[in-house]
Amino acid sequence: MADLRNYQTRVANADTRADAAIDQGLRAYMLKVYNLMAIGLVITGLAALGTVMLATTNDPAAAVATLGNGKMLTSLGVALYGSPLKWVVMLAPLGMVFFLSARIGSMSTSAAQTTFWVFAGLMGLSLSSIFLVYTSASIVQTFFVTAAAFGALSIYGYSTRRDLTAMGSFLIMGVFGIIIAMVVNIFLQSSALQFAISAIGVLVFAGLTAYDTQKIKEMYWEGDDTLVAGRKAIMGALTLYLDFINLFSFLLSFLGNRE
Repeated sequence: MADLRNYQTRVANADTRADAAIDQGLRAYMLKVYNLMAIGLVITGLAALGTVMLATTNDPAAAVATLGNGKMLTSLGVALYGSPLKWVVMLAPLGMVFFLSARIGSMSTSAAQTTFWVFAGLMGLSLSSIFLVYTSASIVQTFFVTAAAFGALSIYGYSTRRDLTAMGSFLIMGVFGIIIAMVVNIFLQSSALQFAISAIGVLVFAGLTAYDTQKIKEMYWEGDDTLVAGRKAIMGALTLYLDFINLFSFLLSFLGNRE
């Protein structure tokens, strides 16, 4: 009987050690995902600031064009925001997302990470135009509101025991609906439709933040080698990065003060 109790104790201790190792590995994996996402956001912010500093000027003699709100553009600003090049700037990040999603399975970790950094820089180039529309103070304020909301939603997705799969499928359909509505509104230019798109967008990407966090957590497997784990972390970072950027953009429509 004593031998049986000793055996059961050894088994229980081994299970406890195994669970602790899995928990430690999961925490390290999620920390890597969040760190990669944060670096991507920093690159995007620096790229956006750098671009708008080069694209605008306070010197009337150096201005090539002046916007209705008084912002003066350099020749680079006219090229980026007032020529057909603006469509390349807008669509380039989308192309990089498709490229990375399709090719990451054959990429090394360093190549996939570099591609993510390039994508983040292109996204900053695309987002630089918000500085022409909204005040810097409201952009910073909205960023911190987004960060707080994102953090709370991601913690919920990580810690909840509720299966969010059904909600995620519904939200992904909502993303396609938002894209269609945005394309339609390019031609309609309806302020009411734009308000509805922004409101629905905030709800959809708030939900996706929780859903994607849970999905990324479930993708972790302690048996993954370094290469597979690295690829998973990069794709997880890309997913959460896109959730953050979209949540920020839609919130800015509500909270941003226009120039």
